[in-house]
Parts: sequence; structure tokens; C-alpha cells
Amino acid sequence: MGASLPPVTLSASQAVALLAAVSAAPEAPYSDLAGAGVQKILDVLDPRTRVRAEELAGRVWVNTPPFSSRAIRSALEEAMSEQRVVRIRYTSREGATTTRDVEPVLFASTNGQWHLVGWCRSRDAMRWFTISRIQRASVTKTACSGHTVDEVGEPPPNARPVHGAGGPGGDTAPPIRPG
Repeated sequence: MGASLPPVTLSASQAVALLAAVSAAPEAPYSDLAGAGVQKILDVLDPRTRVRAEELAGRVWVNTPPFSSRAIRSALEEAMSEQRVVRIRYTSREGATTTRDVEPVLFASTNGQWHLVGWCRSRDAMRWFTISRIQRASVTKTACSGHTVDEVGEPPPNARPVHGAGGPGGDTAPPIRPG
């Protein structure tokens, strides 16, 4: 179910900032949905602001590497949102390919790579899976057993959830702290 917003007033620069942020992170979880949301916002801009935003957007370029399949990302996003076990075919850094059933706990970005962090049922432990090394993903009907973010371990001091109030580089965002 969606939500509706009252009229939103953005400057051309704010509109392009949203476009740039979404365009620069095509691997981010829910990025396609973010793009659709930004497009809805752009669609309701007044005509003058929309023209200025389109002109300014032509002056902002992003160069992103190829990324994982949309089908894989959609399955991971669905499993996370619905808290259901996801079956993945994964190739490790060493080249070993295995099939794993994973209870998704969080998505994490580190060193330019997105990871699915979850409880691996075959290893009976929390594991980090680099999303670009997942060849297949399918959501099962099995509900997750309730593993929490706190079980992942101590986050880096500068890590924060995406709802952090300070925004990128901001110093007012609360850090992630284990409970």
C-alpha cells in the first residue's frame, strides 16, 4: 500500500540532488523503487522548475559499474521486506560455488560493495554475502526465525541506518549501536 504526499516544493537543485543520489547508486537496495519515487516527485514539479531541473541534470554525470541482475536484487529486497528465507547460489572469493538458505538481516555497503548480511542456515552463523557474487536468488515461503541487527556485530563507528537525520556526511546522524 502506498502513501500520498501533500504538494512538495523543491528547487531545481534539490530535484537534481535526488536524481544524482539515486543514479549514482544503482546497486543499492530498493534503488529501482527509489528511482520511481523520484520520478513521481519530478512529475509534479511546476513546469518552470522541471525545465530548470532537466537542464541542470544534463550537467551532472555518473559513471557506475555494471551491477547484478534486477531479478536477483528484487528477490533479495522481497526476502528482506517480507522477512522470508532466500535461497541463493553464491560464489565465494575463492571461487567455490554453493547454494545457501539465508535469513536476511540487513543490507550493508562497505568499500564500494553491497552485501546481504544474514543468518546462513547451512553454516548456522551470521554471514556477509557480496551481492555481485550471487548468481541466483529465490524467495522461499519459510519465515525468518527472528535474527536481529544486533547479532551482526559491532558496526563501524561511522555506520548509520539510511534514516540517519544528518544525511550523507552529516554529523547529526545517530550511529548504529547494538542494543
